[in-house]
Amino acid sequence: MTFMLHFHIEGDPVPKGRPKFSSRAGFMRTYTPKKTVNYELQVKAAAQEAMGATEVLETPVGVYLYIRLPIPQSYSKKRKEACLSGQEKPIKKPDIDNLAKSILDGINGVIWKDDSQIVSLHITKVYASGTGVDVLIKEELE
Repeated sequence: MTFMLHFHIEGDPVPKGRPKFSSRAGFMRTYTPKKTVNYELQVKAAAQEAMGATEVLETPVGVYLYIRLPIPQSYSKKRKEACLSGQEKPIKKPDIDNLAKSILDGINGVIWKDDSQIVSLHITKVYASGTGVDVLIKEELE
């Protein structure tokens, strides 16, 4: 039987932030922005809850992400309706690849051993009234 896991990440999706640099006592330090770290921890907690006592996968996996973004507050009622009906697509920031990166980094080591095991990745970004991410992980054995 092929392993399949589906779970939700509630709240506004957060894209992977660019690394920040600081200097202390002549040493350069690199760090991940706090907002990104907090979101990746939220993703990790959701993945751990979904996995339960299941062992970490060491097989090839396919990942499906359905990312639901908030509609900007500044949009008119007519434009918000267009967003909800799918007539207007979210072609503004955040970038789809940065959103996926923060989600995949949060899952890494929880569901699969290493993200090099991902052999297929399917991402959809839409506007929605209820924000969050639906995640589906499938073993790709064939």
